[in-house]
Amino acid sequence: MIAVVIIDHGSRYPAANEALNNVVSRMQELSPGVLVKGAHMELAEPSISATINDCVKAGAKKIIAHPFMLSPGRHAIRDIPNLVYEAMSAHPDIDVVITPPLGLHDGIIQAIKDRCDL
Repeated sequence: MIAVVIIDHGSRYPAANEALNNVVSRMQELSPGVLVKGAHMELAEPSISATINDCVKAGAKKIIAHPFMLSPGRHAIRDIPNLVYEAMSAHPDIDVVITPPLGLHDGIIQAIKDRCDL
């Protein structure tokens, strides 16, 4: 089984964390047969480590970690990968892939256009 872990920064504001839950729910709806989970880098639960452990317990043989961030800043290219690799050290038999952040993608541009009614 493949698991996708969508990772945001995490917030002290519950509404911000709930937004990730909504993304995870929609991704799960659109990705039958894939386990989709959310995790927060800091400030909120579940942590990256706890979520990865949950995926492994559920039978994941490959974990795709996606930094749910727009730009390739420090968190997306250093902090999140470090936390993922640290958590994966307890599961050396599981494949892991870390995707780039959302960045410059036509879907992002279209979303901006939609929000601007263009």
